[in-house]
Amino acid sequence: DEKAIARLDAAAERGLGLPQYFRGTVLAGFSDCAGRADTVIADLEFVLAVRDQFPAGFLHSVHAALARAYACQGRTEEARAARERLGHAPGLSLVTEYSVSAEDGLRMTAPRLVETAPGVHVAQGYDIADFAFVLTDDGIVAIDAASHPRHVEAALRELRAVTRAPITHVILTHAHFDHIGGLEALAGPGTQVVAQAAFPDELALQAVSPPPFPALLPDGQDRRPHVVPDQLVQQPETLTVGGRRFTLLPVAGGETRDGLLVQLPDDGVVFVGDMCMPYLGAPFFAEGSAEGLFDALQTVQELRPRLLIHGHPPLTENFTVEALPGLLAALRDLHAVVADDIVAGRSLTDVLDRDHLPEVLRGHPAAILPYLVMREGFVQRVHDQRTGYWKADGDGVDPVGRAQWAAALDLLAGGRAEAFAAAGEELLTRGEPAVALRIVDGALLSHPADTPLAELRGRILHALVERHQLFSPFRFAYYAGLAGLTVSPAG
Repeated sequence: DEKAIARLDAAAERGLGLPQYFRGTVLAGFSDCAGRADTVIADLEFVLAVRDQFPAGFLHSVHAALARAYACQGRTEEARAARERLGHAPGLSLVTEYSVSAEDGLRMTAPRLVETAPGVHVAQGYDIADFAFVLTDDGIVAIDAASHPRHVEAALRELRAVTRAPITHVILTHAHFDHIGGLEALAGPGTQVVAQAAFPDELALQAVSPPPFPALLPDGQDRRPHVVPDQLVQQPETLTVGGRRFTLLPVAGGETRDGLLVQLPDDGVVFVGDMCMPYLGAPFFAEGSAEGLFDALQTVQELRPRLLIHGHPPLTENFTVEALPGLLAALRDLHAVVADDIVAGRSLTDVLDRDHLPEVLRGHPAAILPYLVMREGFVQRVHDQRTGYWKADGDGVDPVGRAQWAAALDLLAGGRAEAFAAAGEELLTRGEPAVALRIVDGALLSHPADTPLAELRGRILHALVERHQLFSPFRFAYYAGLAGLTVSPAG
């Protein structure tokens, strides 16, 4: 520990920036801040002074560390104020930009209106999904419509500082509820709503599918919005509005069959919707297509764009134009491996445990992170679509319900809740929180009033929220919802 702290001190002496963040948060983790609460406070108050130079998610850990350091110095009111700025309940360790609440659902960054090209304003962080406003001489063309009118209205208030022009068109990249639920805030008299020809079919599929998990959408928002487009696009066509060209390209996409690429050919910009969503379709819907993804990736590359704008901030940041060639090659390689494994009778977990890393990625560094983000969902979707409900490993042959499984586990535990608690604690210590949750959930079916089990479940859910806070926003929101957590941007 002393050697590590000495290295942090040496780094902090060489320059200002990340060394102060790391030294301050590390020292705060020691008992009594390692006797250096003053250093923690100096380092992290500096970070707050230049907060715009750091990832916004880092502020969670900054305020947590400052609260501990102030407490070490007996500065009670300042410690309390730091805890209030955390943005979440004590006990969590977060550095994420994701936020989640019952009122607003999941968001993947702080709200901001970004001009990505002249007259192209992208609304990020107002909603789970991004949406955009393209300015023309005749008015505004909106791309997508978020999940809730309230979120669209918040972005419109920012846009009205730029222009008071009317919204003439709304182009929908696909029919998922998080991209169309706020349409009423955009579509007034005379507004033309444009979608792909398969849009009605996709909307009908959602209406008969299971509901998404709690915390994904704002509380009370209908996951089955009624939308009737004014124009359905069956073939590639160009829409010209106020001197600005919009090329509309139907694709089967990786996520839905009603994908619609929106190209601004004069700006080198393509709106791709959720073409590259890592789950290959919403994980709670029977949709998604590897082949559709391959075709869409190829189509986008042939357009030779300068910039891709996706339907969610992490996708726009990571699934760039430069990443596409290597990503397409790597996913084709993975697809072949998964197909061979299915023919060989390997289970889903066996295929996932391969952690297959295609050799082609060596020559495409920009594709490595997008591939790693997409790999698990890609494997799950392809395996699900190519296997029946009787799996090769016997799963599904005789379905066993949760209550039956819980009763069997209770036999093994001798009817003792403390046996389950001990197993859950050990699994959590081993870094297996998902398995621990399965055990403890089963135990609570047999011992619903056991307080230690309920408290352990809360800690397990916190561990799962922490695990998925950077690379899996849906899992982050899923476990936060189970735990009843609210995570807000740090103050």
